[in-house]
Amino acid sequence: MSEQGSANFRHLPLSTKGPLPCALKGTVLLNHPFFNKGSAFTKEERHDFGLHGLLPQSIQTLEQQVQRSYEQYSRQPDDLAKNTFLTSMKEQNEVLYFKLLHDHLGEMFSVVYTPTEGDAIQNYSRVFRRPEGIFLNIHDIDRVHHDLSLWGEPEDVDYIVVTDGEEILGIGDQGCGGILISVAKLALTTICAGIHPNRVLPVVLDCGTDNEELLNDPLYLGLREKRVRGKKYDKLVDTFVSAARELYPKAYIHFEDFGLHNARRILEKYRPKIPCFNDDVQGTGCVTLAAIMAGLHVTKQELKDLRMVIFGAGTAGVGIADQVRDAIVTEYGISTKDAAKNIWLIDKAGLLTTGVDSLSDAQKVFAKPKDDWTDKETDLLGVINEVKPNVLIGTSTVPKSFTEKIVRAMASHVDRPIILPLSNPTRLHEAVPSDLLKWTDGKALVATGSPFDPVKGPWGENGKEIEIEVAECNNSVVFPGIGLGAVLSRAKRVTDKMLLQAAQGVAELGPALRDDTAPLLPGVDVVREVSVRVARKVIQAAMKEGVATEDGIPTEEKELEEWIKEQMWEPVYRPLKYVEKEGASREAKGEMRVVGSVERRSRAPN
Repeated sequence: MSEQGSANFRHLPLSTKGPLPCALKGTVLLNHPFFNKGSAFTKEERHDFGLHGLLPQSIQTLEQQVQRSYEQYSRQPDDLAKNTFLTSMKEQNEVLYFKLLHDHLGEMFSVVYTPTEGDAIQNYSRVFRRPEGIFLNIHDIDRVHHDLSLWGEPEDVDYIVVTDGEEILGIGDQGCGGILISVAKLALTTICAGIHPNRVLPVVLDCGTDNEELLNDPLYLGLREKRVRGKKYDKLVDTFVSAARELYPKAYIHFEDFGLHNARRILEKYRPKIPCFNDDVQGTGCVTLAAIMAGLHVTKQELKDLRMVIFGAGTAGVGIADQVRDAIVTEYGISTKDAAKNIWLIDKAGLLTTGVDSLSDAQKVFAKPKDDWTDKETDLLGVINEVKPNVLIGTSTVPKSFTEKIVRAMASHVDRPIILPLSNPTRLHEAVPSDLLKWTDGKALVATGSPFDPVKGPWGENGKEIEIEVAECNNSVVFPGIGLGAVLSRAKRVTDKMLLQAAQGVAELGPALRDDTAPLLPGVDVVREVSVRVARKVIQAAMKEGVATEDGIPTEEKELEEWIKEQMWEPVYRPLKYVEKEGASREAKGEMRVVGSVERRSRAPN
C-alpha cells in the first residue's frame, strides 16, 4: 500500500502516521482487535508489553500474515463460511482483516457485502457469536439516550450507520439481524475511504418484524412481534436522532435499508437539519448520475441534453430521478418543475401521469399531464417511441423486461444509447450486457447493478472482434467518499451541490472517458483513489456553500488531497509506544466503543 498523506498534516487528530500510544499489556493487549498484531509484534514490543511467552518465537510481517489468512480463507467450504471467517478475523485483528480485504477486494467484495452478507443477515440469530453495535428497542424509547451513551464519549464517533432492518439488500424484513448491514456498510467506509474503524457506530432500531420465519424461529434474537409503526415508530427515530446528535455532535448519520414508506420521508425530515445521508436514495442516485455523466461525455452531450426513461418507480427509481433532477437544477439554475420535464417514470401499469391514483408525493413531481397521453401508448415501448430518450434505466426487478424490440427502439432514436439495467440480484436484471450490445451492434453504453464479465463481439473497425468491459453501478465508489468528505469538513448538512460534485468526481475517473470500450465507472480496485477525489470535491462544495465547519481546510486542490489522505486510516501496523494508564487517552487505554466515564453515565437518564 502506498504511503499517503503529508508531513505537513501529521499534527491533525485523525492522522494515522507515527507511533500509536498503548496502555495495554500482555493478554489484554492480545485480545484487543485494534492493537493486536499477533505474530507481527516486534522484538521491542514483545519486551515493552510483556508478550514473551505469549507468542510463538518467529516474528512475521503483515504480508506473511495476509498470505496465511488468505490460504485459510480459501479453504472455507462456501461463501457464507468465508463471511463468518472474516467476521471472526475482524474481532481478533482489525488491521489484518482490512489488509486482507484491501489486497483481495475484487474477490472478497461479494463475500463481505452483497450477496453473501444477505445470507449472513438471514442467518444472524443462528450464527451469532458476539454482539456488535447498539440495539435500540422501540418499547424502551426512554432508554435510547442512555443506551447510545454506552458506546463512548462525544469525540469518539465520526460515522453512524443506522437501519430498522425492514428492507435489507433486496431480501426484505430481517428484524434485528439488520445490525449486520450497518456493520458491513461501516467496514466498506473503512476499506474504501479510510474512515477510522474505531470511530464508527452501527445501530439497529428494533421495531419488531413482519417476517413470519423469524417470528417462528425459537433462536431469533430480536423482538418477537409484528413491526410497530405510526407515531411510536416516528418517536423512536426522532429520539435516536436527537440523542445521537447530543451524544456525538460531530457524527455523520447514514440511514440504511429502511422500508419503502419510511426511507424518503425520514431523509427529507432530517436532511435540512443535520449531516445525514440515505444510501438507498442518494447513493444509488449519485452513482447512477455518475454513470450517466460519463456516458454523456462519450456521446459529447451534457445533462441539459438528457431525456431519461426510468422503468421502475419505487424507492430506487424515484431516488435516481430526484438525484438527476436536482443535479440539473443545481448545474443550470432552472426550476425543479422544468428539470423534471425530461424524466419519465414507468411502473408495471405504465407511465406515471396525473391520472394515476395513489401516487406518492415523490412520484407526483414526475407525473406527466394525463391529457398529453390520452391517445398514446403508455407502456415502456410506447413511451420510448414517443419521447426518444437517450438514457434508459431499469429499477423494476422485472427480469428480461428490456426486450430486443425495446432496445432496438432505443438504438433507432440515438446513436449511442445509455442503458442501465440496475435491478438486483442478477436474476432480476432487465437485460444482460451481451444482449444489449448484440441488439445495438456494440453501440450501447452499459452499466449494471451487478458485476458481469466483459463481452466480446464484432464491433471494431471492419467487424474486428473487440472486448467491451461493463461497469457496475456500485454505490461503494461514491457513498464512502461522500461520508469522508462530510466527516473531515464537519459539514452541517449534505447539500445537493455536494452530491452533484461527488457524482462528478466519480464520473471524472470513469475509464470510458479515455476509451469508449472501457467501463463507464471506476471499479472497486481503485476505490480509495476515487474516494479521495469524491471527498475533495464534496469538501470544496461544502466550503463554497458555507456548511463546512472544520478549521484550517486547505484551499489548493493538491494540498487538500494530501490533507484528506493524511486522515484516512490505513491497514498497516503502526509502532506501539507504551504509556502509563494514568493520563493516557481513551484510545490508548482501549476504551473506544465502550461505556464512558462515571461522570458521563451519571448524566444519562436511567
